[in-house]
Amino acid sequence: MGCCETQRNNTCCSTSCGCEEQNYEEEKKKIIIDFLFLDLSICTRCQGTESSLEEAIKDVAKVLELAGIEVVVNKIHIDSKEKAIQYRFESSPTIRINGNDIQLEMKESLCESCGDLCGDEVDCRVWVYKGKEYNVPPKAMIIDAILREVYSDKKAQLNNRVGKEAYQLPENLRRFFESIEKNKNCE
Repeated sequence: MGCCETQRNNTCCSTSCGCEEQNYEEEKKKIIIDFLFLDLSICTRCQGTESSLEEAIKDVAKVLELAGIEVVVNKIHIDSKEKAIQYRFESSPTIRINGNDIQLEMKESLCESCGDLCGDEVDCRVWVYKGKEYNVPPKAMIIDAILREVYSDKKAQLNNRVGKEAYQLPENLRRFFESIEKNKNCE
């Protein structure tokens, strides 16, 4: 049987024909990173989170490449109540890796940027990493979350998926979108 025939049978020969490289590509795993945010034009927390996420992915890219991991980043602007409900959005900004929020404990504090944006008081996410609170997630926190997803036991994580419980739009986000809509109607 020739090399190409062997490859079609999902086995690879030990020659240097290059088919093992093709199998390597076929076996590549994907990490899906969703970055959900309210605003990137004014909100300093969203802007800082976007920068930290981009830097973290850049720093860990070589390791992921060598491990055969493809990273897909989805930047999702949550600009309506309907979108918040669709994505089961809890707080801004949010980073999810393969459907799992990287921050298990939800903490928020007053976000003046988003308050300026909507004309009302709004709380945005506070990131807790190694016992300290940050308005922007530290790059190391994001890298830890990515590597945890790459090297963890997938069966143990199935119970942590988004959508386990019934979703209800948080009061904080409801007020934010109502204030945005009210401001649009006043213009």
